[in-house]
Amino acid sequence: MRAASAAAAPVRAPTGDRLELSRFAPSGRSLLVGLVLVLASAGAYGLARGTSAFAVDGVAVHGASHEVGASVREALAHVEGRSLLALDLPALERAVEAVPAVASAHLDRGFPDTLNVRVTPELAVAVVRQGSAAWLVAASGRVLAPLDRGARPGLPRIWLPRGTELAAGFTLTAAPLRAARAVAPLPGGTLPPVATVRAGGQELTLVLRSGVEIRLGDLSDRALKLAVAARILPSVVGPDGYVDVSVPARPVASATLDSQVEVEPASSTDA
Repeated sequence: MRAASAAAAPVRAPTGDRLELSRFAPSGRSLLVGLVLVLASAGAYGLARGTSAFAVDGVAVHGASHEVGASVREALAHVEGRSLLALDLPALERAVEAVPAVASAHLDRGFPDTLNVRVTPELAVAVVRQGSAAWLVAASGRVLAPLDRGARPGLPRIWLPRGTELAAGFTLTAAPLRAARAVAPLPGGTLPPVATVRAGGQELTLVLRSGVEIRLGDLSDRALKLAVAARILPSVVGPDGYVDVSVPARPVASATLDSQVEVEPASSTDA
């Protein structure tokens, strides 16, 4: 038997089973066309930025009063005539949020020539008094604007010692800030009108127009404390009465400053 002298021929896969990757690769012509389109788009964008085609012709403010809207437009007056495409929207949002009455802002381009500004305004909750001066204050503690003496009579007063520097745009700190937060509105919460907020250390007291005091202690569990106080208040008679809800599970009520009656928790905290 003759010994095999030739190596076995390699086994070739059928042509139909071969994965031809070259069929999926873009052709040189396709790459060239794509590059031309990218360059053309970039050139058109750059040209639009530098022309008056999309120049800002107006600033539309949404979600704010006429007065706040005027302040926002004043803060953005420098963008008039500039291309919408060239505007730095995050920087402009920060400029709008520097307006004291604005809590937050979102800007977007309204082609062909409008800059849209959606504003969340600050919510005024109190009037800060300092001697004869008065300032409108938001729930965030931000000072919104100076007021004439006696203006906004429906808002509670927070008295500050003389020497505390105030100006529109400032934010209250420490006890005055806690006082402002104490009277921030609660969803569905109803309390008789508050005349004054006293803040000393961590102790907060709401003095109602009737003269009755609501002693909150600190700001913790504020919603619960006010809900408990609202249920107890109808039983408190007299301008010297108070409700102490600093420990909401064991509220204390009194018709005078000299007497104390502990209220059963079940009668004041049940839903």
